[in-house]
Amino acid sequence: MKSQKGALIALASIPLIMTLGNSMLIPILPQIAKQLNISAFQVSMIITVYGLIAIVMIPIAGYLSDRFGRKKVILPCLIITAAGGAVCVAAAWFMKGAITYYVILAGRFLQGVGAAGAFPIVIPFIGDLFKDEKEVSKGLGVIETANTFGKVLSPILGAYLGLLSWFAPFVAIPILCLISFLLVVFMVKKPKTTAKRDERTVKEFMQEIKAILKEKGRWLYAIFAIGGICMFVTFGVLFYLSEVLESKYNLFGATKGYVLAIPLAALCLASFITGKIIGENKVRMKWLGFGGMVLIGASMLVTGFSNEIYFMVGFLILSGIGVGIVLPCMDALITRSIEKDNRGTITSLYSSMRFIGVTLGPPAVSLLMGGGHWALFGTMAGLGVIGGLLTLFAVKPGDTGETEKQERNENGNEANVINVAKPIIPQRIR
Repeated sequence: MKSQKGALIALASIPLIMTLGNSMLIPILPQIAKQLNISAFQVSMIITVYGLIAIVMIPIAGYLSDRFGRKKVILPCLIITAAGGAVCVAAAWFMKGAITYYVILAGRFLQGVGAAGAFPIVIPFIGDLFKDEKEVSKGLGVIETANTFGKVLSPILGAYLGLLSWFAPFVAIPILCLISFLLVVFMVKKPKTTAKRDERTVKEFMQEIKAILKEKGRWLYAIFAIGGICMFVTFGVLFYLSEVLESKYNLFGATKGYVLAIPLAALCLASFITGKIIGENKVRMKWLGFGGMVLIGASMLVTGFSNEIYFMVGFLILSGIGVGIVLPCMDALITRSIEKDNRGTITSLYSSMRFIGVTLGPPAVSLLMGGGHWALFGTMAGLGVIGGLLTLFAVKPGDTGETEKQERNENGNEANVINVAKPIIPQRIR
């Protein structure tokens, strides 16, 4: 891993920046609404449009990364994200009236397109860079840690930037994307491979994806659902906590940002530690993932008994630890069990489910809040139970393609090569 340390840092900058580019707007949404004279629903669309287009575009970006290469997709997408931020800045600086809002939405649309080809492609890229499963697991732990650290930092940074100007976070986005772009250009080298150029047609490619889903669908769909549940619970309860901190405890701005960052910091630390300890042991990944889901469900259940701030934040910390344990395990299981040729597309489907969780969490919670504190956290506890059952009964390490070591080189001598079990697919005529 030491030889790829620079590449890992560069790739870790992508989820960090993409998370900041979206989440740091949340603390200043009321400020934006007031400045543009728009409704709460209209200002929420600034977040929603980003997530919705990303959900649609992620599988396409995954296919393109499998077809043309990870780096060739990531770099243009970083430029698109920066351009989207620049459009938002131009609208805020030079325009007035209702048109400003709609141009900002267009800029956020571009950012969502760029985000689809950035972070979701990083996960399979880690699998390409490292051959040893322990290094892959550690690398994915670093990526999840960077992603979560972005969530920790975003409410604080967003609040402070909002003190400078209501559109200051939009100004930060192109700058951050440029930094990440340069890091990837100079520090990430294409993994060495002897594989021939992928000449599959779209039809052939889709046939292979269907074959993979047919063979491995049971555990893949379970992991997709688990990832979606984790993000739904995380962003849903953060939205609720943000509302309670303002309406009940009169905490605003940076102070509120620091409180929101506490459970996210626990999630970040848990992700880092989990990535270190899971190694290449798929059984350990399964049972740690199950334990994390149990912790999420139990924490949500207990939180339902009181909305007192210290009690609630304490158990949300435990829930954050649970999510931090689950996600690196699911990342590693899905990355190490799919061949490189199709890894980008399959992991992108997984990323789409996570984005769905992020997008649906806050609006769903806003509806559940009408039923009271217990209704909200009882629902979240139920989702934790569902995720635990999926991990227990549907995710079976023996079905995820055990690795086997074959020893070969050009002279027939032995050299270690790790191959992942692949689905039975008819050979195409070349």
